Amino acid sequence: MVAGSIVFAPPPKGQPVGPESWWAYVPGASWRQPYGPVDGCIVPDDHPVVHIAYCDALAYSNWSGKRLPTEVELEFAARGGIAQSTFAWGNELFPDGKVMANFWPKGFPFKHPDRRGPPYTTPVGQYPANAYGLFDMIGNVWEWTSSDAYGRPGNKGCCPAAGAERSLNPNTYKVLKGGSHLCSPDYCQRYRPAAKWFQPIDTSTSHVGFRCAQSIANGI
Repeated sequence: MVAGSIVFAPPPKGQPVGPESWWAYVPGASWRQPYGPVDGCIVPDDHPVVHIAYCDALAYSNWSGKRLPTEVELEFAARGGIAQSTFAWGNELFPDGKVMANFWPKGFPFKHPDRRGPPYTTPVGQYPANAYGLFDMIGNVWEWTSSDAYGRPGNKGCCPAAGAERSLNPNTYKVLKGGSHLCSPDYCQRYRPAAKWFQPIDTSTSHVGFRCAQSIANGI
């Protein structure tokens, strides 16, 4: 066994599209070297940390005197007080032609219009904060929550219908929120505040990170 993690790499154009074509297990990939030791990509410190399994996020939040937010808390925070909107800033994906978050606007998974290669993450604060003053609540990297996941593994839908078969073991899957730089309008659209994903707690990838929450007297 060689320590490493799962890394995104654009497949050759013309290859059949499927998750197996753009993910690879890379020995030595970690939060220190997100694309592996032989890639040579130096990721600046102002980018979000990635290759974080659930136990890593939980250990850090406990060490820092904070905690991991719940699924409901992250969605509430992402909306910034704008209820029932499709996106964190309203109902238009590109208001006045502006890109409001780090996702893959077109060409996924073969070619990104603005980035030819890694890093695919962007600095925290590059895009506008929402009305609560929070950055990157959607896009950039997925974020772990403390909420258990229920549903069908591999479910293509972001949010399983009410009453869906609860076949995921909550002890091995947690809910991710926020979407990432790999979410695309023509593929998954999981950069919406309402969207979520079920992630095995022992799995780390180059597009999953976390943020901490802290309880205060009057709320979160």
